[in-house]
Amino acid sequence: MAGKSVVAVGAHPDDIELGCGATLLAHAAAGDRVTMLVMTGGESGPGTANRHLEQRSAAAVLGAGLRWGGLVDCRMAADSATVQVIEQVLAETSADLVYVHAPEDSHQDHRAAAAATLSAARRLARVLHYQSPSTLAFNPTVFVDVTAHLSGKLAALAAHSSQVENSPMVEPDAVQASARHWGAQARIGYAEAFQPTRMVLDLAPAAPLVDRRRSSTRIAPAPHRTAAAAR
Repeated sequence: MAGKSVVAVGAHPDDIELGCGATLLAHAAAGDRVTMLVMTGGESGPGTANRHLEQRSAAAVLGAGLRWGGLVDCRMAADSATVQVIEQVLAETSADLVYVHAPEDSHQDHRAAAAATLSAARRLARVLHYQSPSTLAFNPTVFVDVTAHLSGKLAALAAHSSQVENSPMVEPDAVQASARHWGAQARIGYAEAFQPTRMVLDLAPAAPLVDRRRSSTRIAPAPHRTAAAAR
């Protein structure tokens, strides 16, 4: 997957960082191009005056490009206009892989973002869903080792200071405990977990067996001939 275009869709500022921030750091470290699409400005939450600035700071920490959907917090709908916003970003970025909210969620904006993204990404081979604190049902079967990137995720979340100060859901201890839980499920240190709609593995074709045998065959050097033998 290295060198691919990755798009993460979130309903509000800090949704993406909380759901897949460390994974986006892993993508950036692998040479992938990462874009964050934040559908609303989080106008209904605390700290509304700073949320755009906080989101820009967090995107810089993740090494990601930032797009805004221009919709209104708590008024999102999975209609044709919302689908078109997402489709346009997927087309402009030539997206190979999309991350978005899990479909079953108690927040209406999260549900709308998931449904609209599924429609917009209907022709893509890789669509993964991340967990939010308001997710109702989540059965992940795809895990990303984020042991090396957990501190970066915490730094990106810290950029959303207006949210961290007012919500226990984004406290560093809670975020780290969640990553450790999913890491234990995946038999690794720390992980982020995803529920796939589709996840096609792009594996490089192996060399034909005959070619591999030839490449592994050593040709012995010719025996050294003395001057007497040459005569």
